[in-house]
Amino acid sequence: MSQFDNVTVIKKANIYFDGKVTSRTVEFADGTKKTLGIMLAGDYTFDTVEKELMEIMAGELEILLPGQDWKVINAGESFEVPANSQFKLKIKTPTDYCCSYFK
Repeated sequence: MSQFDNVTVIKKANIYFDGKVTSRTVEFADGTKKTLGIMLAGDYTFDTVEKELMEIMAGELEILLPGQDWKVINAGESFEVPANSQFKLKIKTPTDYCCSYFK
């Protein structure tokens, strides 16, 4: 899906890691949410509450998921992150992403 129709976009940005990771929240009529964002080169650790699906539109990164080894992810690929967990990212090039949240 290249666009979202009939959604609400929250104007206030989500800004993390001194502005190196930013996103905007998109809310759907059914109550689900996604974030659309950019991550600049760097190493980051994130905590999750809900299960997440990260789709990478552009960029290259490495991910360390709980109980797994580091894995390279490129544009056009995606990965899932379990709820109530922590994961690490090594962003190699500016990365455009869409994150979907699941309860």
